[in-house]
Amino acid sequence: MYTLRPYQSDAVKAVLHYFRRHASPAVAVLPTGAGKSLVIAELARIAKGRVLVLAHVKELVEQNHAKYEGYGLNGGIFSAGLGRKESQDKVVFASVQSVVRNLDAFADQFSLLVIDECHRVPDNQDSSYRRVIAHLQTVNPGLKVLGLTATPYRLGQGWIYQYHTSGKVRTTETRFFRDCVFELPISHLLDEGFLTPAHVLDAPLLSYDFSQVSRTANGYYREADLEKVVANAPRATPQIVEQIVDYARERQGVMIFAATVNHAREVLSYLPAQASALIVGDTPSTERDRLITAFKQKALKYLVNVSVLTTGFDAPHVDLIAILRPTESVSLYQQIAGRGLRLAPGKQDCLILDYAGNVYDLYQPEIGMPKPDSDSELVTIPCPACGFNNSFWGKLEDNGFLIEHYGRQCQGYFEDEDGEREICGYRFRAKFCDECGADNDIAARRCHQCDAPLIDPDKKLREALKLKDALVVACNDMTLTAGKNRYQKPQLKVTYHTHEGNDLHEVWPLASKKQKQDFLARFVRPHLVDRHRPFDATAPTKVTASQHRFHPPDFVIARKQGRFWHLRQKIFDVENFISQDRLTALLAQSRGQAFAESDAS
Repeated sequence: MYTLRPYQSDAVKAVLHYFRRHASPAVAVLPTGAGKSLVIAELARIAKGRVLVLAHVKELVEQNHAKYEGYGLNGGIFSAGLGRKESQDKVVFASVQSVVRNLDAFADQFSLLVIDECHRVPDNQDSSYRRVIAHLQTVNPGLKVLGLTATPYRLGQGWIYQYHTSGKVRTTETRFFRDCVFELPISHLLDEGFLTPAHVLDAPLLSYDFSQVSRTANGYYREADLEKVVANAPRATPQIVEQIVDYARERQGVMIFAATVNHAREVLSYLPAQASALIVGDTPSTERDRLITAFKQKALKYLVNVSVLTTGFDAPHVDLIAILRPTESVSLYQQIAGRGLRLAPGKQDCLILDYAGNVYDLYQPEIGMPKPDSDSELVTIPCPACGFNNSFWGKLEDNGFLIEHYGRQCQGYFEDEDGEREICGYRFRAKFCDECGADNDIAARRCHQCDAPLIDPDKKLREALKLKDALVVACNDMTLTAGKNRYQKPQLKVTYHTHEGNDLHEVWPLASKKQKQDFLARFVRPHLVDRHRPFDATAPTKVTASQHRFHPPDFVIARKQGRFWHLRQKIFDVENFISQDRLTALLAQSRGQAFAESDAS
């Protein structure tokens, strides 16, 4: 019988509370070393119906099963790799590969499906996980699905769930797992002594320079690019391995994470032959089991691997981690480091040697976007629309005042009494559509509202500056004037003041319903400073009375028709899209443009 740690009990309570109110699949996030197996065992023990626990490797199946039977209960195992196919027990621990090949053996319903390392569940409906889930839901439409993981962020997809229990929106896209119902940061385990203290040495002697290696569209590093970096530093590897061996003299177990298979083989060649082994993706299963057993029994001291021992591997005696590869996310970095943070007899600490210049640390939470640079830190930015405290990368002055932040959109959401949710959606930075005025993400290529193409401001300015009949001016102020046209219909005249003292004008007729809607969409939305506060006035006098709520564009682009300049485009918040050097050059070029008339209608 086990006694759960307080946070493990909290995780169990959070899951039970959620499933009493909701039927959507949910996620609980527990870092490496937090004891997910005990949480799974407790949930399986108290469940009233049948429970199926899925994992992607037999080691996890065996580990989860052992913790459950530690309660003095019997559970079945369905795993070809473990030589057992028992599917009729109240609680069954299974590998997803074995289940998907034997769906007929799971014709009786389960009430709860638990998926360990659930970040491996893809969107693809034809994947093994999704086929198993679909089959179980066909048998029992009321099936509850819970995922557990230390890394709720999947490269190429992003967050694996949509909403966080703190009221945060992780993604506006629908996910299989809707809610994260519990999350424990690894810092809590370190601070409370539930993990071994870690000592991190960054580039202790010599390091690889992976800083210029770019990622693929899915967020991964190309093996060929990593190979090139290693090959360009032929003296680095032998010296790095020599230092690892030196640091390891008083250590029990050493895990080395290499960049590529060839790199791993080179690393292995410099290690003590009788005390070292290599495991890669195509290592035969029997050989892998033999090597892992020898390592856990301390017959081997050094274990080199390439992306295969980041999950489902438990060797508590490991007290030195050497990272010789760049990590694609903070979650992956913490998983690698976490291999050496489990408590073990005689273990005082874990030494982490980072030879790849990773910018992550053990106390850094996953926020879903890469750290822009080493000077950036996590900042809290309240949303002016809903008040939600967002976590973004940003920069602070020495006295703690905010210099800037890199957040784009508010992460908050609202939920009414019926459980219906509405995403706040406030954009701290936006790209406005010239056709309908809608605000879009600054990286968007088409408008989310009208599907019109969105051209980058830099391209707009460059193309306009090339045209003989186009005028590009930097705008420094704006004046609104209420009036009437010659038919005595209401209109609003907008004057854009330039640095050169030449003014451009545009007029908004405000008589018909269509004209008012056009004005609200194409003028009010992009010009409004406090977009979180509704503004629906269309009477020219009311608009001019609120002139303080509107800001001028950074640039105005006009085209000449006859003797007059007609305003065509306005560019806002240009610093979000164009570097300072580029902006300075464009300003100089625009001021050099000559024009004959300043009036535009």
